[in-house]
Amino acid sequence: MSFRSGGFETSVRKHLLPTATALAAVFASVVLTTAPASADSARPIAVSSASDTVFDGVHQRLYFSDRDQDRIVVTDRTGKVTATLTGLPQVRDLELSPDAGTLYAAVPGADRIVAFDTATLTRTAEYPTGDKTVPSRLAYADGRLWFGYGDQWDSGLGVIDLTAQTPTVRLDLAAGHDFASPPRLYADPDNPGTLLALDAGISSGPIIVYDISSGTPAIRVSADKGGFYRDAALTPDGLNVVVAGPGNRALTEYRLADLEQVRSYPVASEPETVSIAPDGTVAATVLDTDDLGDTYVFSSDPGRPASVRNLSYAWMPWFGHSITWSSDGGKLFVLTGSGEGTQFHVVDEPRKYIDTLKVDAPKTATRAKSLTVKGSLTSGLALPAGTPLTVTRTDLESPNGKSLGTKRLGTGGTFSFTDTPPAGGKVTYKVTYAGDTSHTAATASDSVEVSRAKPALTLNNNGKVYSYGTDVTFTAHLGTTYKNRTVEIWADPFGADKPKKLVKSGKVNSKGNLAVKLDMSRDIKLTAVFKGDARYASRSVTSTAYARVKVSTTLSKHYKTAKIGSTTYQYFHKNTDVISTTTMSYHKNRKQRLQLQVYSGGKWYTTATEYFTLGSNGKSVVNLGHAGQSGVRARVRSSYVNSDSGDTVNTTTHGAWKYFYFSN
Repeated sequence: MSFRSGGFETSVRKHLLPTATALAAVFASVVLTTAPASADSARPIAVSSASDTVFDGVHQRLYFSDRDQDRIVVTDRTGKVTATLTGLPQVRDLELSPDAGTLYAAVPGADRIVAFDTATLTRTAEYPTGDKTVPSRLAYADGRLWFGYGDQWDSGLGVIDLTAQTPTVRLDLAAGHDFASPPRLYADPDNPGTLLALDAGISSGPIIVYDISSGTPAIRVSADKGGFYRDAALTPDGLNVVVAGPGNRALTEYRLADLEQVRSYPVASEPETVSIAPDGTVAATVLDTDDLGDTYVFSSDPGRPASVRNLSYAWMPWFGHSITWSSDGGKLFVLTGSGEGTQFHVVDEPRKYIDTLKVDAPKTATRAKSLTVKGSLTSGLALPAGTPLTVTRTDLESPNGKSLGTKRLGTGGTFSFTDTPPAGGKVTYKVTYAGDTSHTAATASDSVEVSRAKPALTLNNNGKVYSYGTDVTFTAHLGTTYKNRTVEIWADPFGADKPKKLVKSGKVNSKGNLAVKLDMSRDIKLTAVFKGDARYASRSVTSTAYARVKVSTTLSKHYKTAKIGSTTYQYFHKNTDVISTTTMSYHKNRKQRLQLQVYSGGKWYTTATEYFTLGSNGKSVVNLGHAGQSGVRARVRSSYVNSDSGDTVNTTTHGAWKYFYFSN
């Protein structure tokens, strides 16, 4: 007799019990440095190459000439784009009328200068300058709009008389000078009758001061200052000019009356752009190839160092004139560019020096033992010893921070202080400098991992095996702690269909115990969690318990039951098929293993084994066949074998043997 035979491993596969791996978190001591604590800001702006930047104090907006996009981009003081003026091929220089009512734009791609009403941002006038004149540089002086035009040695100086009833364009007004490129032009209402021109396209190009009081320029003074000028700005009285370039590590201020040098402004690399506030404060940007700082602000005191900021953190050639002050001199607006696009920066307190605050706490420390925190506070303008610093400690006992009072800066900009942390775990020391009239505020912090005692925590029933459906009580025991007496018990049943969940959370009783009762229908991993407190570390422990399946086997078609020796047998006629019905706890895709043995010579021998899939009702019916002869003794049993039965949610369980005998 036999049933369908399948492959079978005679050794019983044991559960592969998952192991819990404890990962130790190592907290390194990290020195944190600060950026300026003022409201400096940066945001991306849709400008690809700004040839010029102008601030309109009347309407509180900025204009950027975007040469590559043939447009003027208009923003508010935060850099938010509010309008775009289009149809301006290769737009370059911008110029505001003294009353800020009109914005003029040089449009070389259209051989004209275009005027916009700043109240409505509508185009109000166009001034053609002549075929292939390509006007690119502008300056407003004495009711006239002066412009530089042309290309390389075919460059010149022209003017539009805006006071005339019909404004006309005049060219070739360079008064005998042969420009190597369109001259950069500058004028100021406080110095009427004066126009400044920079011949920036050649190393021998001079700075030229024109007398324009008659309407026709005449050279008042000219001097070669090295050419290749990158940018320039007139002082608020219009009497001096500060020039960026050429190629040295300083900006230079010249007096317009005789072009003699008045002052030098040292920088770390080649100067690129310059702008001067109404109070005479000079701001400049540099190429910054070494990433030491790109934006410089110089006070009126030549003995004071520059205040330096690093706005871009990426080397890239600057645009045209991409820095400007607000009309009141309170803010500095800067454009920077990188591979990530153009950024618009607002420097909130440009005259203040940036302070770099560093805090260095030990990596680890022992609770209730003294530790030392060190640090430094440095600035472009050194701070004196005794400068007050406030210190706050944040820990598990004081999550909102506890003041440790005022500490003092020592000599050389360094400081140190001691503290005895009362709580363990992560302890953070925050140091704050409030700033003063010359320095920005600064804050920095560092953390130390302070030791905590290891609490006793256990969870019973690990490794035990229970019959299917048994109610089992799992008890977590917590030893001595400081304040926290809460324990969580999490249950993670075997099998992907049952998620891990919290089954009990609460304070342990007076004996330190917290218990939960669970029905054992499948293997389960439980975790007891103590989250720690100020003096005792967090801890978790696990316990894995196993559940057998419920399995039974019945035989049908027998004609009687009788004992052979002490064992009860079911009797079958020798030609009657034995029908075996297995009932087992159901799980999706579960199979039961059926094993058939025959008795011979005083021993039992396995003749067949095979796995059969359970129906959704948990039943499996198998025809074992018949012996065909009398006197045959056999037995059969059903088993669940972890993994081989199609799942791993229960522990291996063998059903009882069912004995049967074939007679005539």
